[in-house]
Amino acid sequence: MQLKETEDDGARRENPAMAQGKRISADIGADALQAVKDLGAAAKQARVRAGDGQAAAANRLGVHVQTIARIESGEPGVAIGHVMGLLALYGIHATLPPSPDTMPASIPPRHLETP
Repeated sequence: MQLKETEDDGARRENPAMAQGKRISADIGADALQAVKDLGAAAKQARVRAGDGQAAAANRLGVHVQTIARIESGEPGVAIGHVMGLLALYGIHATLPPSPDTMPASIPPRHLETP
C-alpha cells in the first residue's frame, strides 16, 4: 500500500494541534480558548446533573460519543453547532452581549440598546 502526502500533511507536521485533529486558528486568543473550555465544562456538568452518560447525550444530539467528549474537554475544533446543540439539550442557552466596539457598522444602533 502506498500513501500519498496531501497539503494538509505538511501543515500537521508544523502545527502539533492539527496533528491531533484539532483544526483551530492560530489567532484564537487565550480568553476565547478559556471560553470554549468553560462551555464544555458547563455542558458536562448539566449532562451529569441530568443523569445522562456521554453515549446517551450523543444519541440524543445525533453525534458520535467522541464528539461529546471533545466538547466537554473544551477542544476548540468542534463544530459550534454541536457545542450549542449540546448546551441547548440540557437547557443552557449561551449568548454574547453585543459590544459597540466590535459590532459591524451595518448593524443599526437600536440592536445595542437594552429594553
